[in-house]
Amino acid sequence: MYAIVDIAGQQFKVEKDQEIFVHRLAEDKGAKVDFDKVMLIDNDGEVTVGKPNLDGAKVSAEILEHTRGKKVKIFKKKRRKGFQKETGHRDDLTKIKIADITA
Repeated sequence: MYAIVDIAGQQFKVEKDQEIFVHRLAEDKGAKVDFDKVMLIDNDGEVTVGKPNLDGAKVSAEILEHTRGKKVKIFKKKRRKGFQKETGHRDDLTKIKIADITA
């Protein structure tokens, strides 16, 4: 059984006991969170699609940790002008574990 769910503005295909990284969530470590923007549920070949979301469906998860992603470097250059600029950033991420999918 899997579901496609909208978490923090991104769509993820999730299954039970799967651990994924999502954009930083406001809740504390160890907290239980529910996501109700479920767009699709596949229960052993029986597919249910929402328009756009399924009513009454939710995905429950537990927050495992808050972390930061890998450093991303951005380098800009304009040829023959002597312009070079290097910047970068690290994304704030939350690792969650999917506890349950209910239709």
